[in-house]
Amino acid sequence: MNKYPADRNDFFKKACSFEAALILVAVVLGWIADINPFADLHFSESAVAYGLVGTMPLFLLYLSLERIQTESVIKIKHMLFETLGSGLHRYHWTDLLILASIAGLSEELLFRGVIQPWIESSWGMTAGLVGSNIIFGLAHAVTPLYAVLAILVGIYLSLSLDYGGDRNLLIPIVIHGFYDFLAFIALMRAYRASRLSDSKE
Repeated sequence: MNKYPADRNDFFKKACSFEAALILVAVVLGWIADINPFADLHFSESAVAYGLVGTMPLFLLYLSLERIQTESVIKIKHMLFETLGSGLHRYHWTDLLILASIAGLSEELLFRGVIQPWIESSWGMTAGLVGSNIIFGLAHAVTPLYAVLAILVGIYLSLSLDYGGDRNLLIPIVIHGFYDFLAFIALMRAYRASRLSDSKE
């Protein structure tokens, strides 16, 4: 009983620290490549609105995958349940919002703020779009299907950079962070429901 709060706090600190460390990675890589990760990050109400609306297709995809029962999708769901679900179900929604916000900011600064423009500067925009998101997919390659889905999601996030005519990193940051938050909430609720069902049997 006494260990529960410590474990809870430890999980949250480790998750936030890992994601926040990616900001430092982005800054260091940006320094090496002479790219400012924050150069295309501008606050605007329209960018926030585009980001919130742009989250919906990704979350609908998440909900659709919940209904698919193929072996590869079941493997992903089981993996998420056993890793994220078991850790997230103890948390308040505000904790999940903090973690999702840090993840959205840090991963977008790294992949869309540094790696994509770095590749673009040498091989062009198409290579930057594809190359940065192959790396993004490999970084999320917990299963082969998950890696493919991450590549497709990454391409979607990269395309959102230029939505509205001006490149703004805030759009994919909002999409990424808000999607993670909704997915965390859905996963947490499903895990809690599963535990409740098991306890009644």
